[in-house]
Amino acid sequence: MIARTLTTAGRVLATAGLLGALAAPAAATPGGPAPSPTPGPAAKTLVTDACPHKQVPPPAVDESEVPKPGQPSPTPLAVPDPPVGGAKLGGCGVVVPDGAPPVPPGIDSAGWLIADVTDGTVVAAKDPHGRYRPASTIKVLLAQVALRDLDLTTVVEGTAEDAAQEGNGAGVNVGGRYTVEQLLEGLLLASGNDAAHALARQLGGVDATLRKMNALAESLGARDTRTASPSGLDGPGMSSSPYDMALILRAALRDDRFVRIASTKQVTFPGHPPVPTTAPSTPPPPGQSPPPAPTSVAPYPIVNENRLLTDFPGAVAGKNGYTDDAKKTFVGAVDRDGHRYVIVQMFGLSQTGNTYWDQYRRLLDYGVALRGKSVGTLVAPDGSAGRPERAQEDLVVESGPSGMGNGTRLLIGLGGLGLIAVLVGAAMRTNRGR
Repeated sequence: MIARTLTTAGRVLATAGLLGALAAPAAATPGGPAPSPTPGPAAKTLVTDACPHKQVPPPAVDESEVPKPGQPSPTPLAVPDPPVGGAKLGGCGVVVPDGAPPVPPGIDSAGWLIADVTDGTVVAAKDPHGRYRPASTIKVLLAQVALRDLDLTTVVEGTAEDAAQEGNGAGVNVGGRYTVEQLLEGLLLASGNDAAHALARQLGGVDATLRKMNALAESLGARDTRTASPSGLDGPGMSSSPYDMALILRAALRDDRFVRIASTKQVTFPGHPPVPTTAPSTPPPPGQSPPPAPTSVAPYPIVNENRLLTDFPGAVAGKNGYTDDAKKTFVGAVDRDGHRYVIVQMFGLSQTGNTYWDQYRRLLDYGVALRGKSVGTLVAPDGSAGRPERAQEDLVVESGPSGMGNGTRLLIGLGGLGLIAVLVGAAMRTNRGR
């Protein structure tokens, strides 16, 4: 996992003091019976009951969010009142239905959420509207913008600026030629920040892409979200929330092209010609050979980092992320017993022996056990209460720039539901994601 590294131990110590109390999971879940005596994995997490992240994420541990000279610091996003999705989701601690059993042990994410997107409900959560950095999970939002605005067959040539992006890379480089679909594969499978930058160039540049991503987030009802980089690299004003990331993934899952790409386990990524180098100004010393000439890179395989696809029956799609400031993040969807569940984890510690994959499995089982109960809803793009996912008999017609117009989706209900045309746009940037 590649991320910005800390430059001094002092930053770690200073941040530990600012983040607030770290504590083991509560002995009992509000509204639930006494905890089971069965021991579970030890875990620590941020205590969020007092809403420390209602407006802004936990303090940064590096300078990645310091505005450039001459640029003002972004003001915090407004906090919606009432809370989006229902009054209970305004709670900042653990939010579960009345009578729910205890939350599984060992969940170390400061904010998490379980949603049943089949019926549009939030099943359980912790700090659902708490603002955290999304890291590479925000690439799900970038992918939607690209799918709406770009043709998958368009060829993009790699640049030195693409290749120079910090953090994870798919291998985009000077002279390489990549279709938009291949860049999306590099983005979603390998969490390539280079692919994110190449897509942003094709979308009109980084600033234009951020505007498009933020506009799309707002249209989805994601009011805690503001992107500061297309890839998820931390930047001034960057934030999202467990609730928002559930909305964002739910919207992406309605595009069959996204599901197809994000669920692919392995692809062959294009290589590139030799990268030009500047000839040395002086000849090598006597007896020393000159440096070898650059060589081309042949196509090579990249493997999807999303372990849901190999470890979880019914896995649909997901995206993981990590930065020094965001800590570990993940959003993923799994089909279970005729329902589709989306689970979000943000600001996780995910230590050895208790990875976010392990924690995802426990949260999924917990959500399935609570089926039919809810603490709120996932709002529809128009801001109304969430509607059930489309019925199986509905016909979905997806179209991009080469079809019926940029980003137009037609949902044709065979039961007389009529025709709906939805036009949307969106934009953003990442500290690596794994």
